[in-house]
Amino acid sequence: MTFLEEVERRRTFAIISHPDAGKTTLTEKLLLYGGAIHLAGSVKSRKTQKHAVSDWMEIEKQRGISVTSSVLQFDYDGCRINILDTPGHQDFSEDTYRTLMAADSAVMLIDIAKGVEAQTKKLFAVCKERGIPIFTFANKLDHYGKNPFDLIEEIEQVLGIRAVPMNWPIGINGEYKGIYDRMHHTIELFDKDETHGQEKLASTKGSVDDPMFKEILGADIHQALIDDIELLDVAGDQFDFDKVQAGELTPMYFGSAMTNFGVKPFLESFLELAPSPAPRQALEEVVYPTSEDFSALVFKIQANMNPNHHDRIVFMRICSGKFEKGMTVLHRQSGKQLRLSQPQQFLATERTIVEDAFPGDIIGVFDAGVMGVGDTLCMGKHKVTFGDFPVFPPEFFARISPKDTMKRKQFIKGMMQLAQEGAVQIFEQPHSLDSYIVGAVGMLQFEVLEYRLKNEYGVDLLNHTLPYSVARWVGDEVDISSIKGLDAAMVVKDSRNRTVILISNEWQMNWVQERNPDITFLRTPKLHDN
Repeated sequence: MTFLEEVERRRTFAIISHPDAGKTTLTEKLLLYGGAIHLAGSVKSRKTQKHAVSDWMEIEKQRGISVTSSVLQFDYDGCRINILDTPGHQDFSEDTYRTLMAADSAVMLIDIAKGVEAQTKKLFAVCKERGIPIFTFANKLDHYGKNPFDLIEEIEQVLGIRAVPMNWPIGINGEYKGIYDRMHHTIELFDKDETHGQEKLASTKGSVDDPMFKEILGADIHQALIDDIELLDVAGDQFDFDKVQAGELTPMYFGSAMTNFGVKPFLESFLELAPSPAPRQALEEVVYPTSEDFSALVFKIQANMNPNHHDRIVFMRICSGKFEKGMTVLHRQSGKQLRLSQPQQFLATERTIVEDAFPGDIIGVFDAGVMGVGDTLCMGKHKVTFGDFPVFPPEFFARISPKDTMKRKQFIKGMMQLAQEGAVQIFEQPHSLDSYIVGAVGMLQFEVLEYRLKNEYGVDLLNHTLPYSVARWVGDEVDISSIKGLDAAMVVKDSRNRTVILISNEWQMNWVQERNPDITFLRTPKLHDN
């Protein structure tokens, strides 16, 4: 297979949704139909004690939620698929936003009963801002939910994007029997799920005009389907790939990830329509995936995927050129030449050493602490630098220190590694050697931090909540002692030694700003500021 053919067959996408919309479950079922696993584990199944393969952290298995992005690869129907399964919980939205930087498209899950929820709106806005084409999967069709026409209208009104149904549910709300494929004009009826979604669902396919389907469905349901199809054809939007690419139209599918209802038709249609790797804007130039000069973007770092070895895996999205095992590349941020040995691809914790990889692929490499999130690797004549990731201002703060001072070394190592992952932001106060000020986007991040430090580094924490909710960065040229109104504030340094002011609330911050009109207080640090 030629280099260009390898690039063309890549599909790299993120799955996004509000919590509990079924994101991890859909990921499992895509793996099931892709042949990557033979028996799906349900996140909610307590009887069988199975857990989703994409949830590899122990805390994820216990809580039944995803708290970090998972990277999963498999082949299906000639395509090489890279799935980025993101956390749905808003407390981990920063990890989700970074992961979207590595995706060429996104699958947006919507609970058919709840419709468009708060976190879905935020994630949709990020995708739209980045120009990521969005495909919609209306999930949980095995439960009672909104009328499909009402759901389409809600997507258009709430998200401001037109929706074009690629298939349509057949039957009565809560008791749907199958789906109609609008592109191929075929009906697919699904057998009753007897395996609780652990195995592939059998189905019967055929033409909508086949008398057999009219007999199976009954005259009323069959006629209702005919009427719905006619209404969609006359009054609905037509599929237009250019509009999908422009973020003006979302192809919409109906199904149930839990029971596998409609999963295979969605997968096959999505792979047919989803974009192959797209060009990326670097600071110097546009980087095309077809370029033979290698470049990659570090979008995620994960410490202790193997707790026994305290390894540190850097996940990178290959943007151009062919990756080969053992190749030496330039790390743009440090200027160092790095040899990328033991490159790995993942099915959650299952790792496979890879000899080569192509644009669109996600690979992991071991790192001793040189690389950071947002860094660029490249080689060849054209040296490029991809833009920094945005830093999200933390809203919750705590002073964290080890209970046992004898474990200070493990504490510092753990805090530094988890901060490099982007799990939390850490700040330091001058002359405070045994504690860190930790900032987080959500309170659940503190729980995960405490859990991981205990289980991965053997450190129990003392956690003292601080009365601040606002962080502001100020330039190094500013004399902190000259700023008026900081009596109740805390002045700290971030991981790049930039000065940050922590203050109680927005009202207090506005008051400080009014008293210091000549000073610029930044919500996030300047990008590319070293």
